[in-house]
Amino acid sequence: MSLTQLVNHATNKERFNSIEDYVDFCTRYLEYVDTGLQARIISQNESHYQFFQYKQEGSFNITRPINSALMYDANSFEQAAQQFNLTLEQLRDGQRPSGDLRENLIRTIYTLQQSVGAALDGLPAGKSNQARKVNGDLFERLIRLLIVSMNVDCVSGTMQVPVKDADGTELFKSSYQHDLLLSKENELKIIGSVKTSSKDRIDKVFMDKFLYNRLTDTALPHIAIFLNDVQRKKTKRENEYGVSATFLPGHFKAYTVKLNPLDGVYYCDIRPNMREDALLSQHIKTIDHFFYSDLWELLDRPGQTLEEIAIKEEEPTDDE
Repeated sequence: MSLTQLVNHATNKERFNSIEDYVDFCTRYLEYVDTGLQARIISQNESHYQFFQYKQEGSFNITRPINSALMYDANSFEQAAQQFNLTLEQLRDGQRPSGDLRENLIRTIYTLQQSVGAALDGLPAGKSNQARKVNGDLFERLIRLLIVSMNVDCVSGTMQVPVKDADGTELFKSSYQHDLLLSKENELKIIGSVKTSSKDRIDKVFMDKFLYNRLTDTALPHIAIFLNDVQRKKTKRENEYGVSATFLPGHFKAYTVKLNPLDGVYYCDIRPNMREDALLSQHIKTIDHFFYSDLWELLDRPGQTLEEIAIKEEEPTDDE
């Protein structure tokens, strides 16, 4: 496939309706970058990140940062995808795959989504907002497809949540739109947010939990799933680039301590301070923890009966 064909494919969200659709696109994209790039630019401050530069067909655009320690190449992806499917099957069957498959789970999800995002970076500069929105929507869809593949009921939609007084009398209904609504046995169990990065969005996730649980007098778990928290930055030298973090640790800590902790925060490309900081490491994990253990533990907690909530399924509307 040419870059133009890849970009056209990635901008059509109707082409991504199954996990296999993502795998097929990723295979084609990795084959293209194996031989079709103008250059690979190494980050000046974190050398495991690189940027793909396209040729004239892609207006010589430079992509988002790609973590080379996570991104599979064309030669290794076929086997990795097969291993990934095996892991999903084992999780769906109630098994716990061996620990050495965790890295494959993280890297495959990362590679699937970054192939979409990097392809969309081939759009003209004037369409960058479109690229961000499509990329964000497709990441939300990928995570929902993965959860549904576990035989877990999961949709995106708007809820009409009843707000009651102290006597249990319904006063009014409040609308909430969420990326993930996970249910089991006629109960809503988990509310989730899925974004490619936490930039300008982390505050809302904490506030959503606080307001929802305060208004409904419940303790319904709220989770957040992010792809990464890095962006490209220009250095002082021409044609050289580095990466900068978009995660705000101070905000995260303040909301966790003073408002309410989230019930799970997960990354594919986790930042070093999320592992090293004592408080952050208690609350932020790599995404394998969600599929291996946390998803099942949260589904076993008491939920909110679906009869109380009118859920209208819909496509996501938030930007990336």
